Order: sequence, then structure tokens, then C-alpha cells
Amino acid sequence: MTIESLPTFTKPARQRWESIPADIRQRLLSNVWCGQCRHETTITNFSGTIKGGDFLLVGKCAECRSDVARVIEGS
Repeated sequence: MTIESLPTFTKPARQRWESIPADIRQRLLSNVWCGQCRHETTITNFSGTIKGGDFLLVGKCAECRSDVARVIEGS
């Protein structure tokens, strides 16, 4: 199972996510800040939505399971 397995996205978020090249998507998922661990981590069990024109990934830290999020600014 890969890191991108079975995420839940809204339809607009799915379209935005699929427009990002696969190698960039992988980099975005593995470069998320965890406030609990206080360092870069990988986001797991994530979902995606569009908020205010920006793409928002919300999920869990791969190490400590704390909530983490990643914002990808709109174009």
C-alpha cells in the first residue's frame, strides 16, 4: 500500500490533486511540519479540500499520530 492509498477528497480537491505531477505529490506528502515532533514528517490518513482557493490536506503525523495539515496555495 502506498502513502497515497485511499485518500478522501472533495471533487474540486481531487481535480487539483490529480493536476499535480506524481513526484511533486509525493514530495508534498513527505514534507509536512509536525508541531508535536517539532520536525518535518510524512502525512498519513489524509483528506483534501479546497478552502479559500487553497488546497488543504489534513491528516496524521506518520511518527506520533498528531494532527497535521499542509496548505498548497492556489494558483
